[in-house]
Amino acid sequence: MTQHSRDTPQFYLTAPSPCPYLAGQEERKVFTHLVGERAGELNDLLTHGGFRRSQSIAYRPACETCRACVSVRVVAADFKPSRNMRRIAERNADVVGEMRASTPSSEQYSVFRGYLDARHRDGGMADMTVLDYAMMIEDSHVDTRLVEYRRRGIAPGNGRGLGQLLAVALTDVLSDGLSMVYSFFDPDEGERSLGTLMILDHIERAKRMNLQYVYLGYWVPGSRKMDYKGRFLPQERLLNSGWSRVER
Repeated sequence: MTQHSRDTPQFYLTAPSPCPYLAGQEERKVFTHLVGERAGELNDLLTHGGFRRSQSIAYRPACETCRACVSVRVVAADFKPSRNMRRIAERNADVVGEMRASTPSSEQYSVFRGYLDARHRDGGMADMTVLDYAMMIEDSHVDTRLVEYRRRGIAPGNGRGLGQLLAVALTDVLSDGLSMVYSFFDPDEGERSLGTLMILDHIERAKRMNLQYVYLGYWVPGSRKMDYKGRFLPQERLLNSGWSRVER
């Protein structure tokens, strides 16, 4: 029998299941485990190849009849916000983001639960408990951080000199960029466009950290959930020929 090192990735293929982005399509994924001393190096390499991370798993679409999912990364140094994005930044001038260790809290889970109930009630994560949430945050063998976004000031009752928690981004720090693994926000603050704000903030953070890119995951043209990612330009999209720059 052939034996494999713990640091040698083994890849597996999921069975077909309904696509969460495009009606009438089926999805399959190829995945591997991110474990061992070289997990960070492997995560870097696989992210460059279009994979995404979920806890200790790296995966990418391997659908038989569809190639709609396209990996995208924003070119941080050259990014130019649109007029609407500048308005969103101005509207959220009272919001402060802080990058911290990836440690879960009941305050985060409260926002997360409200987000799922309001936006993804029928999604695959709808039944996640507080323990499931803690696993999502803590189960990482790579350099992972949380960015918390709070209203300036002090929230009543938290006793920590911190303002109200509005949004959270779970983010991997790669050798060449920041990879936004998952983000969520207070659904009662919908007029703030906090999803866009978090991406804008990550672009600025990447610049300050001298990182080239912000990895946004999969852009899916025609999907209401995922089409927005194409607005952050210039960006690079992973095509059959490799990463290709898109200006508009």
